[in-house]
Order: sequence, then C-alpha cells, then structure tokens
Amino acid sequence: MGLNDTPSANRIHIGFFGCRNAGKSSVVNAITGQDLAVVSDTPGTTTDPVRKAMELLPLGPVMIIDTPGFDDEGELGGLRMQKTKRILNRTDMALLVVDAKRGLQETDKKLISFFREKEIPYLIVKNKSDLLEQVPEPKENEIYVSALTGEGVEDCKEKMGKMVCVENRTVPIVKDLIQPSDFVILVVPIDSSAPKGRLILPQQQTIREILEAGATAVAVRETEMGETLQAVGKRPSLVITDSQVFEQVSAEVPEDIPLTSFSILMARYKGYLETAVDGVSAVEHLQDGDRILIAEGCTHHRQCEDIGSVKIPKWLKQYTNRELRIELSSGQDFPDDLSPYSLVIHCGGCMLNEREVQFRMKCAARQGIPFTNYGITIAYMKGILQRSCEIFNQ
Repeated sequence: MGLNDTPSANRIHIGFFGCRNAGKSSVVNAITGQDLAVVSDTPGTTTDPVRKAMELLPLGPVMIIDTPGFDDEGELGGLRMQKTKRILNRTDMALLVVDAKRGLQETDKKLISFFREKEIPYLIVKNKSDLLEQVPEPKENEIYVSALTGEGVEDCKEKMGKMVCVENRTVPIVKDLIQPSDFVILVVPIDSSAPKGRLILPQQQTIREILEAGATAVAVRETEMGETLQAVGKRPSLVITDSQVFEQVSAEVPEDIPLTSFSILMARYKGYLETAVDGVSAVEHLQDGDRILIAEGCTHHRQCEDIGSVKIPKWLKQYTNRELRIELSSGQDFPDDLSPYSLVIHCGGCMLNEREVQFRMKCAARQGIPFTNYGITIAYMKGILQRSCEIFNQ
C-alpha cells in the first residue's frame, strides 16, 4: 500500500483553525504546496471544513482540514463553529493561524483552551509576517510565517514533524499475535450486507498485516469453514471471523485453536479493548424502556441483514428479554450528550482515526455510560467472549 492509498483513519489529521481572514487557507496552500483552499480577502470565504488527503514531508500521509473562521457570525456562523468543534475530536495536530499584526484575539484564546482541554498538540502560526517592520523572537510553540512570500513555511513544516510521533502510533492489528509461517483463517461472510466486489477495510488491513508477518492467510465463507479445516491438513494458529457469524464459527473451530473477530481486533487497534470488555456487562442490567445507542463511524446504505440496525438489536432483545429502545447514529453524528442512554455499542471504528474513537470512548466515560463494541457484544451474548480474548493474554 503506497502513501496515497493510506486509509483516512490511518493518516495524521492536521486541522487549521483561527479567526476569519487570518489567512488560514493561504497558510494551508503554502504548507501543502497546492491550491487546496479558496483564498480571498473577503472574511468568511471558507464556509465548511475542507479536507484533503495527501503526503506531507516529513510527516508522510496526512489529512489536511481547513476550517471556517471560528469567529463567524449569525445562525449559519454558529452551525459552522459547531462543525469546527467536531473537527477537534479527530485532530491529531492543530495549527492556530493568527494575523501577526493583530496578534491573539479572544477567539484564538478560546481555541487554545479547546486544544488544551482535548490534549491536542498545537502550534501558533503567526501569518503575514511580511507586513511587520520587525519579526519578534517566536515563543516555543509559535512561528512567524508569510504565506505570501513563503518565509518561515519550511521551518513550520519541520516544527510540525516534531509535534506528533509518526511511527508506531497504534498497536498492530494482528501481526504481533502471529509468527512467520503461521497459518491464519479469515472467515468472511458474503451476504446481501457485504460490499459488492470488495472486502471491507478491516479485512483488507488484517490480510496485509498477516502477509507482512510472513504468515499465510486463507479467506473463506462461514459455509466452507469446516471443510477448509479438514482439507488444509495444517492446524491454524488463529481464526479471525466476522462477528455476525461468531457463534457458528466458534462451534466448528476446535477449542484449542485461538479464535477472535475483526471487530475485537479493531477495538484493540484503536485502543479501547479493555473499556469495551468492561462495558459489555451492562447488558445484564438493561431494563424495559432503556435506550441503547448503536453507533457507526461510517455512513452506508443499510441492508436487510445489516449488523448494526437489524442483527444486534434482535440479539439484544432475545438475550435480555426486554423491550429496548434502539437508536442509531452514523458518520460524524455521534451525540455530545449520552446521558439518555444505558449503553453505547460502537462499531469497530475502522473509518475513524484513533483520536476520534478515543474521544467517543472518553465522552461516554465522563458521563458514566458503559461503552462497548459490536464484536465484544456479540461474543458476550453468545457465551464466547472469554475465548475470543484469550489470544491477547498469551
């Protein structure tokens, strides 16, 4: 996979923030060396966040996000500011663009408080330095640049390269669990809810890591699982299944062969496996009328066999024997207020970067709401959660 093929979730997300007409879009274009954002002297030209996946040395694959002015006015301005706040939830690095002649405004100070609250590394980029009679000595977390002349832009990029750790930002998905020459079976159902003509991202990433580890990956449907085990003649080191066929696969795979799911691997990869395992026990305490939020990080057309909107709600009601109120969210529509819910069940989060998944987990924790995910919930209800997590304790 080349840098240009890197999934959005695995890119460093760099957000550009500031007041209207501070020159955010000009700085974006200067740093990227491309005309990614519309530039104008008219305040408020950028009306919605503009995203662009690209390579940016010395950082590598990044997602650039140019946001509207945070001091925007009126009702629409308020909506734009809400969008900007949501961008912060997935921002790995923030650049606060300030008009060097005007200096820090109250809006800038408010943004800095948000960066600190969310523990986002930030750099204050004082733009339009070419208009200053003398450029002051910058403080540790600031730099003077001129998007017009290019002065200071390369230094800014060097500073950015030191703000985040590019390598080993997350644990692997699976390659630390296997050895060279290992044999791994991947169970991939092909039903009406499966994407046509392709594998979903966690399946692609898992196969790639298995190959990188020097192991062998064999992908089968659940209907060929038993036959494959007999035909290959070699004991697999691990079986990884789609969560929706967990129960069937568990019954066919001998107990001495480690078994887990793509969703559980993604929970570990995104850094919330322990929280998800702890949170799933809330299923035992659900009562009639309790509201459950089932959250997905991506948006897609829901099919009749959809796991989030159909299968998990059905299994929850069967397991608890309660009349539960199931609510769904997808994409960026994750609610800030989780207090109405008794449980949040999240997807694996493959389309979200680690920071946003962590934000959602912490949001639930702050409000005292149990947080788990699809694979953990299904394994728990099917009585195979302990087996599904044994591979991580070896």
